[in-house]
Amino acid sequence: MTSTTTNRWRTIDIVIASVIAVAFGVIFWAWDALWAATENAFLFFPPAQSVLYGMWFLPAVLSGLIIRKPGAAFFTETVAAIISALLGNKWGATVIFQGAAQGLGAELAFALFRYRVFTLPVGILSGALAGVVAAVFDWFVWTYDYDLWSYRVPYALITVASAAVVAGAGAWLVVRALAPTGVLDRFAAGRERALI
Repeated sequence: MTSTTTNRWRTIDIVIASVIAVAFGVIFWAWDALWAATENAFLFFPPAQSVLYGMWFLPAVLSGLIIRKPGAAFFTETVAAIISALLGNKWGATVIFQGAAQGLGAELAFALFRYRVFTLPVGILSGALAGVVAAVFDWFVWTYDYDLWSYRVPYALITVASAAVVAGAGAWLVVRALAPTGVLDRFAAGRERALI
């Protein structure tokens, strides 16, 4: 579907983006613990653990699909990363920069369509681009000394796939589930619920 509304942020946009960011900041913190707890479960093929990665991009795509304005994906993902860092994680403050980069990746998909198209394919593209940015970030920051073909390449491919499915399609499904409840009626995503 398309949108022709102004790109100026309203107070409700800032409030909802912040609420999503804070909620996912806490979820990130819990997901950090889940990531650590499941490391042994993926010893058979460690890169496969990145199948869990997509959750870390979900707020960027979700905010982009709901608020539909420039900066929504970037703002929400960055604030969620800050909350996660403040709550504590094993990666420290680096996650703030990583979250901001991932937010920019998700933002790019909406920008490519000039913030006028918010369909499932655009959501999937947004998630996938966030995953690409995360994979590149990890490539140079976290996994640079791992083997290229047995770890880094499959890790990157699985990360992007997880991002496309969990964050991209997942966020679109969350919007689709929320719209009939009326909580998104102040947004085009809610008003167009019959067309989602």
